[in-house]
Amino acid sequence: MATVLLAEDDAGVRELLEYMLDGAGHTVLACGDGDSALRLALEHRPGVAVLDVGLPGLSGLQVCAALRDAPATADLPVLLVTALGGPADVAGGFAAGATDYLVKPFSAGDLLARVDAFLGTRAADHESGPSRPRSAPPVASRA
Repeated sequence: MATVLLAEDDAGVRELLEYMLDGAGHTVLACGDGDSALRLALEHRPGVAVLDVGLPGLSGLQVCAALRDAPATADLPVLLVTALGGPADVAGGFAAGATDYLVKPFSAGDLLARVDAFLGTRAADHESGPSRPRSAPPVASRA
């Protein structure tokens, strides 16, 4: 599979998302702040970035905009995840350059389907083999 950058400031949510992505066969670069997310993206050039909007330091929106401005990551698919699901929040995410926007709580299937779509893989590929992720509860709602 591919490398996924995961930036989530809540350690429990980050561990759950990392578990789901790793269980689906992806290599995960995980961090808890926006500055680290931007550095990791520029250094490692992942296949997709999953960014919480409410990151300390640079916000997920700021990281997304910076990724769009850097030639090496301008085409990187960016999935913003957040509890902020109002129309203005979603519009702000897309204005920052997000490829997609996922509102918490969401299921493992929702996250993996989006990551797979960005990477050109199929969720059905995860259903066979020992690395299939176990069912996980919905990701908690936290900005």
